[in-house]
Amino acid sequence: MNPKLKNGIALSLIPQLILVKWLSHYPEVVEAYYSEGIYPVISKFLRLLTGWVPFSVGDLLYTLLSILAIRYVYRSWKKIKSKPLLFLRDIATTLAITYFVFHLYWGLNYYRLPINEKLNFSVTYTQEELVNFTMKIAETTNRLQEEITKDTTLPVKVPYTIQEIYQKTEHSYARGAKVFPFFEYKNPSLKSSIYSLPLTYMGYGGYLNPFTNEAQVNKKVPAVRLPSISGHEVGHQLGYSSESSTNFIGLLVTSANEDKYFQYGAQLHGLSYCLSDLKQKDEAVFNAIFAELNSGVKKNFEELYLFWERYENPTEPIFKAIFNSFLKANNQKDGIQSYNAVVGLLIGFDRGPN
Repeated sequence: MNPKLKNGIALSLIPQLILVKWLSHYPEVVEAYYSEGIYPVISKFLRLLTGWVPFSVGDLLYTLLSILAIRYVYRSWKKIKSKPLLFLRDIATTLAITYFVFHLYWGLNYYRLPINEKLNFSVTYTQEELVNFTMKIAETTNRLQEEITKDTTLPVKVPYTIQEIYQKTEHSYARGAKVFPFFEYKNPSLKSSIYSLPLTYMGYGGYLNPFTNEAQVNKKVPAVRLPSISGHEVGHQLGYSSESSTNFIGLLVTSANEDKYFQYGAQLHGLSYCLSDLKQKDEAVFNAIFAELNSGVKKNFEELYLFWERYENPTEPIFKAIFNSFLKANNQKDGIQSYNAVVGLLIGFDRGPN
C-alpha cells in the first residue's frame, strides 16, 4: 500500500472517533437512517453470503487473521525493531479500517433509540413491582416444569438437537414479527461457534460476529439455556446492540413460542435475573420465593451453576473486564452489568405502555 495512503487511513481514525461520538448524541438520527435504513440492507446481504455455509465463516476468518498477524510479526521482527514508528502506523491503519467496517456493518446500533422508547414503556420499577413480577414468573416456571415432566422433582431435559433449537428460534421470530414487524428475521445465520470451548472458559453463551453477521452460539451450554441464548444472538443480528435489549428480545420471542420447552427455558432465564436482582434488594423475600420453587426447577438452576463452576479459571475475570470496558466504550455505561437491566424491561413491558 502506498505510504501516503497508509498515513491518510491511519489519520482517519481521529475524525471517525469524533463522528461516532457526535452521532451518539442523536439516537433518533441513528435509528431512522442507520438502524432502520442502512443496517437492515447490510445485515441481510451479509447473512445471504454466509448463512448457507454450515460452519462459522467468521470464526475461521478470525483464525486466519490471527495466524497472518503472528506470521507478519515473526517475519518482520527486525524491521519492526529498526522502524517502530512505521509499525505503529501499520497498527493505526489496521485499527482505522476495522473501526470503520465495524461501525458500518453493525456498531452504530449501539447509539440507536432504546427498545423501551420504541415500544413506549418505562423501565423504572418499584420494589413491590419487582417482588410481584418475580412471584408471577416463578409461578409460571413451576407450572411449565410440572406440565413438561409430570413430576415436580424432575429437572427439565430439552429433547432437541442444536439444529432443531436453531430452527425453532427462527420460528419464534416469525411469530414475534406478527406482533412486532421489526422482529422480522430473514436470511437466517444462526450457528454453533467452533470456539465453544474457549467461550465457555471465558464465561460467554455466544456472540455476534459483526463482520459476517453470524449469530454464534456456545453449543456446550446446557440445552435448557440454549433457546434463550439463540434468541438473544438473533436479537443482535436484528440490530440491537444493547445486551439488556437483546436479553429482553430473546426472552420475549422465546417465551412466545408454542413449544413448552422454549417457554420454560425463557421463564427460567428471566426468573434467574429477577431472583438475582431481588436477592440484592431483599434477601428475605428472595429466600421465601426461592423456597416455593419446584425441586425440578432448582435442579435446573443447579445444573447451570455447576456447568459454569466447572469451567471457572483465572482468565475469566480478565476476559469479563475486557468485555466490560468494550461495552462502556460503546455507549453502555453499566458495562457488563447491562445484562441485568433486562429486569426493568421485563417489568415495564409486563406493566404496559406509558
